[in-house]
Amino acid sequence: MLSMIGLVGGLALLIFLTMRGMNLLVVGPLSALFVAVLSGMPLFPQLAGEGEANLVGNYMSGFSGFVTSWYLMFLLGAIFGKVMEDSGAADSVAELIVGKLGMKYAVLAIVASCAVLTYGGVSLFVVAFSVYPMALSLFKQANLPRRFIPAALAFGSVTFTMTSAGSPEIQNWIPIEHLGTSPYAGWEVSLIVAVFMMIFGYWWLKRIITKAVSKGESFISRETDPVAEKKELPHPVMGVLPLAVVLVIAFIFHDSLAQSALIIALLGGVIATYLLNRKYFRNFWNAVSEGTLGALIAIGNTAAVVGFGGVAKAVPAFQTAVDFMTDIPGSPLIGGAIAVSVIAGMTGSASGGQVIALPLIAPHYMDMGVNPEALHRVAAISSGALDSLPHNGYVVTTVRSICGETHQDAYGAVGIVTVIVPLLGLALAILLFSLGLGI
Repeated sequence: MLSMIGLVGGLALLIFLTMRGMNLLVVGPLSALFVAVLSGMPLFPQLAGEGEANLVGNYMSGFSGFVTSWYLMFLLGAIFGKVMEDSGAADSVAELIVGKLGMKYAVLAIVASCAVLTYGGVSLFVVAFSVYPMALSLFKQANLPRRFIPAALAFGSVTFTMTSAGSPEIQNWIPIEHLGTSPYAGWEVSLIVAVFMMIFGYWWLKRIITKAVSKGESFISRETDPVAEKKELPHPVMGVLPLAVVLVIAFIFHDSLAQSALIIALLGGVIATYLLNRKYFRNFWNAVSEGTLGALIAIGNTAAVVGFGGVAKAVPAFQTAVDFMTDIPGSPLIGGAIAVSVIAGMTGSASGGQVIALPLIAPHYMDMGVNPEALHRVAAISSGALDSLPHNGYVVTTVRSICGETHQDAYGAVGIVTVIVPLLGLALAILLFSLGLGI
């Protein structure tokens, strides 16, 4: 009982302190300490028996294990995003889409820009930074309430693209290690779910914005709004080609190299961006340095949460909770989806939720004969639902730092399109797999 109080209390503390703005690198071990103390776990290896769980050993094992497995992907993904941004290639792609769709479809233009860049392998955070100035300009010209910009950015980035088959984002690649699948696992169901989320989510977002406008809301300028920087951009084709390079290389090598194919694909994207857009760079090596720093922060924050999970999963209460979720009646995919989604929600990280949950549930479901491709796709989609609760790092950064909004004003719409819509997509995916589609 005390162990369960420690587990739930530690997760609550993690969420609370994160929402208060504390650094995850501090919050992670602090919350893990709470779990360990209430569960009676030894704090140091010297106080534990041989092979026995302890706070420092389990925390650092989870932390370092995640860095070891995913550092190069984080590094090259962040650098690719930054060189796309610095060369203007990302802006060129976004402006092409905005120009084609026009002001009448301002919201759709923003969503589509984010979707193309995200599915092409550009880091979620870089996409938000790149598209925000154009989103601000479009919302201003269309006189739409600016508090919905975070929802438009998030919807195009972390929903129907991030967890779809073929996506170079790591949320689609983590299950490969545990299930022996490919990034295209369950692609038939993935395609249907992605289209559903895209259409239904866009309809709902437009409905919310239209309702706000009908109540008299409009765009309000601020003195701190960025001034659009006029600079020469590469041809849109030169922006699209590096994205295509990432997808093509990932497709060619995914069978032979599994998740390591992502390293070659993202490196190919960086090289292609440089060769095609050399004359447009403001400072290539500065972009590489900024990308490196961003990668260290991103992987450090995620690893801090995974380290917490390394401690949490070693206490008796965690196994009790996992047994409860995996014994839920009905399709085994339901239990797997709940396990991944709940852990991702509690940690505020889609990748962190998968890394903690999959080693525990994958062997259980594989022994039961569950189709690995179906489990891969369900795990990916479910990781991208409850992870977007208010304490999620991407949500906090996009709402507060990039868009300058408050959670009170902006999160309602963000929650609808990044939590409720993916949950509906998850339910559809489980239904389709249960009917035998894609298996």
